[in-house]
Amino acid sequence: MTTQDNLQEADGILDEQNNNEQETSPEQKSIPDESTGTGAVQAESKNEAAEPAQPKSVEKPTTKPEQTPLEDTKEGQNQKIENVEIEEKKEINYETYTLEDLVSDFERLLKNDDLYSIRPKVNSIKNIFNEKFSAKLNEKKEAFLAEGGNSIDFSFDSPVKKEFNRLSRLFREKNEEYQKKKTQNLKQNLETRLRIIEDIKGLIDVSQSSNTTYNKFKDLQEEWRKLGKVPAKEANNVWNNYRHHVENFYDFLHLNRDLRDRDYQHNLEKKQKLIKSAEALASEENLGRAFRELQALHKIWKEELGPVAKEYREVLWEQFSAATKVINDKRQVYNEQIEQELMLNFEAKQVIIAKIKEIFSAQNNTHNEWQKGVKEVEALREEFFKIGSVPRKLRNQSWTDFKTTVRNFNKTKNNFYKELKKSQSENLKKKKELVDIAVQNKDNEDLETTVVLMKNIQNQWKKTGHVSRKDSQKLWKEFRAACNHFFDRYHEQKNTGTPEENEAFTQKEQLFEKLKSFHSSEDKDADLEILKDFSKQWNAIGRVPRNKRNIDRDFFKKLSKLFEDIGVNEEELKALKYTNKIQELSKDPKALNNEISYVRKKIDEIKSEMNQLENNLQFFSNVEDDNPMVVDVHKKIEKHKNQLEQWTRKLSNIKKTLN
Repeated sequence: MTTQDNLQEADGILDEQNNNEQETSPEQKSIPDESTGTGAVQAESKNEAAEPAQPKSVEKPTTKPEQTPLEDTKEGQNQKIENVEIEEKKEINYETYTLEDLVSDFERLLKNDDLYSIRPKVNSIKNIFNEKFSAKLNEKKEAFLAEGGNSIDFSFDSPVKKEFNRLSRLFREKNEEYQKKKTQNLKQNLETRLRIIEDIKGLIDVSQSSNTTYNKFKDLQEEWRKLGKVPAKEANNVWNNYRHHVENFYDFLHLNRDLRDRDYQHNLEKKQKLIKSAEALASEENLGRAFRELQALHKIWKEELGPVAKEYREVLWEQFSAATKVINDKRQVYNEQIEQELMLNFEAKQVIIAKIKEIFSAQNNTHNEWQKGVKEVEALREEFFKIGSVPRKLRNQSWTDFKTTVRNFNKTKNNFYKELKKSQSENLKKKKELVDIAVQNKDNEDLETTVVLMKNIQNQWKKTGHVSRKDSQKLWKEFRAACNHFFDRYHEQKNTGTPEENEAFTQKEQLFEKLKSFHSSEDKDADLEILKDFSKQWNAIGRVPRNKRNIDRDFFKKLSKLFEDIGVNEEELKALKYTNKIQELSKDPKALNNEISYVRKKIDEIKSEMNQLENNLQFFSNVEDDNPMVVDVHKKIEKHKNQLEQWTRKLSNIKKTLN
């Protein structure tokens, strides 16, 4: 009789299968950094002493605390549950750890002899360490290449990586030893269980008292319960054979109804207690603990207790199944909530990835902008690691996206600094050339020609890009010293003046004294011509030394006062002043051309504004002339006409002066 058992997990079989899948070989398969929990307990099969089968679907929670295999004794189960609760309180987010901290925790965990309990944490440490070290290695390599290194010459010696590799080898050795012992234990348990089955079979045909046979049977049951697991491929078949021969033994006991009824009553009381315990778990706040305790209750129901009287079987099983369903339903809701939280974490990490993309996609063209970007990315990177786990199916995508985005940022940044280094080298060469020119010409005696050269190289210096700070200060100090030396000489000579400028000053002093002695007559026109002649003579003399140019201001101030005294009106006076200004500008062709361009520009602007105002009047063709808006437009047009007349007169004065 080999009926399929639906209660595999209560015997730890599903646990065993999952473990076998994960433990293929430490060298061939890395351990995932989060354990995937087994599902809810399934119902028993009808074949277990005629109990009605109500199998439950296996739920796959996203994550769960450290798994601990259920022991075969009740005391062992309770102790393991307590240990798991302690481990739950110690859940750690290793993503926030440094490489050194990860290695330190790895070493601490390896001191624990219970390899099964530490495996998920070791797994998480190994994955996160490899991810972080890989990121660090890439950064070091990119920095090495950015400095002009060759990829084939790159090497990175890390003591923390060496220690990590040593601990990994130690873990692998301990794991191999653990697997070897586990295989031996499973094989030995299988042999013992097969022997117990044969012993139970032998009880049926033995000619002895029922009490003696029954006691031997109970001893064999007790021995069975104390045994550990068997190989997964044999577990189902062994269990079904065991159950089949237990049922045969109970059928054999029908000859002694008294013993059977006593056993039925014992099992009834125990199962009623199990039902109450299962129902009490509905109020347990810690769903992980409730689920594990429910697994233990199922195991006791299945392993330790035999059948009850037929009239109680379906009722008891329905009550027990109903209590089981409450826990499973609550766990399903809990798992959905966890999944939502994990999805929120994923979305938060995607937002961070998008922000990093925005930073390196921006047009960062300066060192300061890139340094600001580096600080922002580092802050986002820390924020990324502080966020909790994401759904397992999205974990690779999240990490790959993050790693790729950070790598692209570093690549773009390094390319910028490569180009910056190249540009700084070219700028350094240009600035050295400008320094040489400044030093060579700082003592040049041809001041007027050299001043143009000096101003030109100063403009070139401003337009030349940055160089490294260590070169910038030195070059600027040399360049500024050479320029200052020249301009000090230039200003000194300008203040002292040339012989021609000093002669011009003497002539202007004499002319100014004559102006001061001028007295107006009754003939305004004659006086006006005399004063105009003073102005012409003054402008014809030429420039004076720079530190003596106040004489020009004093002369024209006195001249303006005399014009007023002989009765020249304000408009005429403005025209005379402007004529004097043009005569002064005529000595500098560039300044005169600038003045002409400015006057013509003002004339064009006024004409354009007048045309716009006149066009606006067309919109008021049907409006009375005394309308406030129409009146305002006319005022503006009149004002612009007066301005146009003034600027046109200025242009005419310039032409007369030039002619």
